Amino acid sequence: MNEHSGKLFPQPTKETAKYWEGCHNHELLIQKCNSCGHYQFYPRLMCTDCSSYHIDWVSASGRGKVKSFTIMHRAITKAYLAETPYVIALIELEEGPTMMSNVVGCDPKTVEIGMDVEVTFEDWSEEITIPKFKLIST
Repeated sequence: MNEHSGKLFPQPTKETAKYWEGCHNHELLIQKCNSCGHYQFYPRLMCTDCSSYHIDWVSASGRGKVKSFTIMHRAITKAYLAETPYVIALIELEEGPTMMSNVVGCDPKTVEIGMDVEVTFEDWSEEITIPKFKLIST
């Protein structure tokens, strides 16, 4: 496990606990509505498409495309300094939802909109694992 002390750790809530549990198990979970079939992310108590409360957690494929991105050259705190420059991206998952994450494991200058990516996980602590994305080699 890399050094992650001083970083801004997410705080799981009632709505997000299952998501973070999935991440801990290196599985990307998103919500799917049982009434209309709509996939959604970020976690909510009801469907954003039909307002149904019949929502389940399902495994996402973990694949998607870079929808937009920026390269951060200045760390937000000293805890992130060793990672600069790093990519913050909007990833459109195969299932439809968009999530914000990092693209890792490549030169940030090589990232382009439309690139195919797949999820990877960083264990930050015994409790928190962060999903990030890496480029899919073609």
